[in-house]
Amino acid sequence: MKMRSLKRYVACLVWFCFFHLITASVTHYSIPEEMEEGSVVANLATDLSLDVKTLSKRKMRLDLIANKKYLDVNKETGELYVVEKIDREYLCTKTLTQCYLKMEVILENPVRIFNIELEILDMNDNPPQFRRDIIHLDISESTPTGDRFSLSNAVDPDVGSNSVKTYHLSASEYFNIEVQTGRDGSKFADLILKKPLDREQQAVHNLILTAVDGGKPARSGTASVIVQVLDTNDNSPIFDQSMYNVKVMENSPIGSLVIHLNATDLDEGSNSDISYSYSLYTTDKTQQTFNLNSANGEITVKGILNYEDFRIYDMEVIATDKGANSLSGQCTIKILVEDMNDNHPEISIKSFQSPVNENIGLDTVIAVVSVSDKDSGDNGVVDLHIPDNMPFKLRESSDNYYELVVSEPLDREKVQEYEITFTVTDRGSPPLFDNETMTLELLDVNDNVPQFPQSFYTIRVIENNAPGALLSSLTAFDPDLHENQYLVYFIVEKEIANTSMSMLFSINPENGNLYALKTFDYEIEKEFLFHIEARDSGSPPLSSNVTVHIIIVDQNDNAPVIVSPWRAHGSVVEEKIPRSTDKGSLVAKVIALDTDSVHNSRITYQFLQVTDATLFTLDQYNGEIRTMRMFSYRDPRHQRLVVVAKDNGEPALSATVTIKLSTVETAVKAYSDMTEVPLEYDIFSDLNLYLVIGLGSVSFLLLITILVTIVLKCQKPKPSKAAPPCRNSVISERNSTIADSTLVSNDAYWYSLFLAETRKGKLVVRQPVPKGSRYIVSSIPRGTGQTETSDSAASTLQYPK
Repeated sequence: MKMRSLKRYVACLVWFCFFHLITASVTHYSIPEEMEEGSVVANLATDLSLDVKTLSKRKMRLDLIANKKYLDVNKETGELYVVEKIDREYLCTKTLTQCYLKMEVILENPVRIFNIELEILDMNDNPPQFRRDIIHLDISESTPTGDRFSLSNAVDPDVGSNSVKTYHLSASEYFNIEVQTGRDGSKFADLILKKPLDREQQAVHNLILTAVDGGKPARSGTASVIVQVLDTNDNSPIFDQSMYNVKVMENSPIGSLVIHLNATDLDEGSNSDISYSYSLYTTDKTQQTFNLNSANGEITVKGILNYEDFRIYDMEVIATDKGANSLSGQCTIKILVEDMNDNHPEISIKSFQSPVNENIGLDTVIAVVSVSDKDSGDNGVVDLHIPDNMPFKLRESSDNYYELVVSEPLDREKVQEYEITFTVTDRGSPPLFDNETMTLELLDVNDNVPQFPQSFYTIRVIENNAPGALLSSLTAFDPDLHENQYLVYFIVEKEIANTSMSMLFSINPENGNLYALKTFDYEIEKEFLFHIEARDSGSPPLSSNVTVHIIIVDQNDNAPVIVSPWRAHGSVVEEKIPRSTDKGSLVAKVIALDTDSVHNSRITYQFLQVTDATLFTLDQYNGEIRTMRMFSYRDPRHQRLVVVAKDNGEPALSATVTIKLSTVETAVKAYSDMTEVPLEYDIFSDLNLYLVIGLGSVSFLLLITILVTIVLKCQKPKPSKAAPPCRNSVISERNSTIADSTLVSNDAYWYSLFLAETRKGKLVVRQPVPKGSRYIVSSIPRGTGQTETSDSAASTLQYPK
């Protein structure tokens, strides 16, 4: 047991000695503060003679003595590097001139420990700072030169030469500084007064104190030094003037301000508070007449002022401040009492003419006015005025006498009466005035023509109106009065087609209501143009007229009339067509006319009944009936077509026609074949020659027809007592063998002629002639019984026998 204890003791002793040997030496490094992260401080493997290859295996590590780890070891290279920036001012206190960071480098297998000491060198990274940014000092203006005033010193976290080295003061003619050094080496500054202060010249001094450290480059910090100069009572009150001359009007009311004295003291506080008082040289009479306010220096009227009793007042006023050693100043005041303009001017209207006619002549005298004033001098000189915006002027006739005359034309319709104010003013100071107002009334003269609101009236009247219906109210306006304003309305007589306007229209002479005396028909009369006159009852009377345009508005009161194919007295139309007619051939053309307006006369066509809907088609706009296919042996020989023609009115009116078609086995060539089958284009063929001759003949006949129509139109129609026109049927005696070939051409021509004559205002009918070989087309002017016969139409409609 003793042997074991001895061995154990020896082993511990050896281990202690070994550990002491491996930890006794200390490796020293120094680095500046604020090194960047990752910066290499030293290579421990090289400095400690260690094998770089075994560092990782031996688990080399770094333990800091402090709590925070600022550095670390790279196990691969053995380099000691910075992990986090080191701030010397944070790590070490300012009282320490040197700052160390101690750590241990530990290796295992075998265990070895190395002591590392890292000195942190200071850098000039902090500027000096004052404890207060603004330093306030209160210094009396009576302070003697050379007095010192302590200023707050600046501190710098840096040490050594990087700490505060000196102070600077901004330029000042009153102050400078002296830098002192404390026992601990710190620097501070004293402010020294080098020139007496005067608060009245400069009450505040703003200085800048700058602290500079000894680093390279040097850093600095500043603080504002505000010196407030304290006042002493070293200034006497001073008046604006030493002598005042004041004028005051007699009879000024008690309390009226005469003068406001203003004495100033450059001191402040109680040293500048001033009180005012009369001196011993001011008489009792003056003090009883005027009051002096001791606080603000106002002199006001205390007694009655009379220019005739006392004209001049002299006084002396003293201003004293409220300082500990009060100072005072004085001034002299002379008050002059002025005469007052206390008599008002007077005005008197000697003659006045009212009312007057509005057409009174220029320069006519309306009134005579006199003025006067009992005062003398300028106070007794007076001027007379009337308002500037009136058509009158004043004309001086003699001393203080004036005439009121007309200067511009008067118009009662603009201004019915004038309030004329005469104002008389003297030339006193202040001036006094008086006024007198009179009313001038204007009498009316018939000088205005009646006026209609419009120069042209357009009135729309729907046809078929009831007789006596009110069309419109045409009211004129006359700004005159009484009988000059009473208007009477007339229709200016005008004849249209031997008909007077008074037979068609009537107007109420009192209120201008216009009435229709008859029922109008759009198909006969479409418009009327006449004049209406408005006349007043003045002497002489004045009048004006207005144009009235009556437009008759159409109603859908006429049903369509079927003019083609022609049928006698509503009988059924029978037509024959070849059974071999091709598809798309023209079978018949339904033409209907409507005498209503364009809107109401638009006609569309529809099948009302059809034997076979697959055989025929009807164009709803032009009324053409064509075959949809060729006839077959199964189709009935007789086909019955009922076509309805419907206008565009509201409600719509219509007419129907029944067409019976019979198919024949003849070789008659249909009209549609003649118009639709293309011909061989051969210039020198006989067929082309015949066509040229036919075209020339038709053109010649058309030209003759137009010329004859123009001649007939230019002839003046003669009145006739014939019966009213009516739409007569035409009895056709056409040969049944040629009916198929002439149906379309004759009806189409008649239809074109019908349209042409209808647009001229005439009614056209076809009438048979005794021979029955041709037709006579008669055109009847609307509203008359006269019939015009077109010979050209009769000749062109002649059928071959």
